[in-house]
Amino acid sequence: MQAYERFLNYAKVYTTSDETTGTVPSTERQKVLAEMLVSEMREMGIADAHMDDHGYVYGHIPAKDCAATLRLGFIAHMDTAPDFCGEGVKPILHKNYDGGAIALQGLTLSPAMFPHLPSLKGRTLITADGTTLLGSDDKAGIAEILTMCAEIMDKPHPALSIAFTPDEEIGSSADSFDLRTFAADFAYTVDGGAENEIVYENFNAGAAVFQVHGVNIHPGSAKDTMVNAALVAMEINTALPAMETPAHTEGYEGFYHLTDMTGDVEAATLSYIIRDHSAARFASRIETLRHIEKSINEKYGAETVVLTIREQYRNMAEVMGDHLHLVETADRVITALGMVPSHEPIRGGTDGARLSFMGLPCPNLGTGGYAFHGPYEHNTVEGMDTMVKVLSGIVSEYAKQK
Repeated sequence: MQAYERFLNYAKVYTTSDETTGTVPSTERQKVLAEMLVSEMREMGIADAHMDDHGYVYGHIPAKDCAATLRLGFIAHMDTAPDFCGEGVKPILHKNYDGGAIALQGLTLSPAMFPHLPSLKGRTLITADGTTLLGSDDKAGIAEILTMCAEIMDKPHPALSIAFTPDEEIGSSADSFDLRTFAADFAYTVDGGAENEIVYENFNAGAAVFQVHGVNIHPGSAKDTMVNAALVAMEINTALPAMETPAHTEGYEGFYHLTDMTGDVEAATLSYIIRDHSAARFASRIETLRHIEKSINEKYGAETVVLTIREQYRNMAEVMGDHLHLVETADRVITALGMVPSHEPIRGGTDGARLSFMGLPCPNLGTGGYAFHGPYEHNTVEGMDTMVKVLSGIVSEYAKQK
C-alpha cells in the first residue's frame, strides 16, 4: 500500500483538537484515528502497538540483522488545526496536474498565490474540496511513517520506536508524552513541508489572552463612567506593532497573531499567539504585552485588563547543536535522492521542539505538503512516496552504525 492510500483513509477522520476543553486528548474524536492506527500497526507486525489512556499511540519494532544498539524514533501527530474546518474532509486526486489553477468550492488554488505549484506539474496533486482543510499536517506524516515501517520489516534495521500524538496543534502534545514507553535515544518528527526539509530551528512560542472588564451603564448618563470593553480591546490591539503580524513577516521574523476576538460593552477577550526564533526577542514580545496591560489598567482602573500568558514550546536549536548527526544523516539521504537539503527555520513548532528539551533530540522532516491549516492545503502522491524513501534511507543509514 502506498503512503497516499493510507493518507486518504486518515484524512476522512475528524480529529480537530480544541484548546478550550482542558482534557487529554482535547477531543475524543482523535481516539478514533488512534484506534485505527493501532489496528493497522498490529496487522503489519508491530505486536506491542497500543493507545494509552491519553490517546497517544506507541509501538516498537525490534532490530533485525543489525549490529547497531541505538533505538531510533519517528513521531507524527493525529490532530488537525482548529484554525479551519476539519470535519467532513473529502480528498480529491488531480492526476497529471498541469501546474496551473484548480477550481475548488468557492476558491481557486493558483500559482499566483502559491508560486511553487508549477514545480508540481505532472504529479498527482491531492487537495480537499475547498470547504475544509486537507489534514496533510500531519496525517501525511503518519502515512509515510507506517508505509516505511511496512517496507523495512524484512530488511536490516535498528530498533525503532513509533509514536502518534494528539493535540500538537494546540501546543500540548508533549505534556503527556511518555518518554519511558517510547524508549528511543533520539527521533525525527515527520511534520514539515517539502520533501527536502530537515530543520532543527523553530519558533519560541506562547499564547496570550487579554480579558477586558468594562463598566456598562445607560449611554445617556455614561460620561466619565462607562468603560466600553470592546473599545478597550481595540485599543490593546492597536498598541501592537502593525507590521509584526503573520501577513507581514517571514524567515526569522517573529510576530503577534490575533487568533480570536469577542466582546461587547461589558466584557471582551483577545487571544493571541506570540512567536519568535530569538529567545531574547520572544522575551521582549512578552514584556510588550505586559506593558500594554499595565498601561491600560493605569488609564482605566486596576484589573480592567487581566493578561494570562502560557509558554507553548521553545526553539529546539538550543538542544540540537549537540546532536547534529541527526541532521547530517538526513542530509546524506536527501542528497542521495537527488535533492538539495533545506534547513529553513520552521515558522511554527512540532512535537520535537518540546521533546528535545525533555531529553529526546528530535529534528523535523518534511511530509511533501504545503499550505497547511486551511482550504488551500495540498500534497502529492509522488511527494509522499519520496518521503517514504527519505525515512527508509535514514533507517538504513543508522543500521550501518555499530
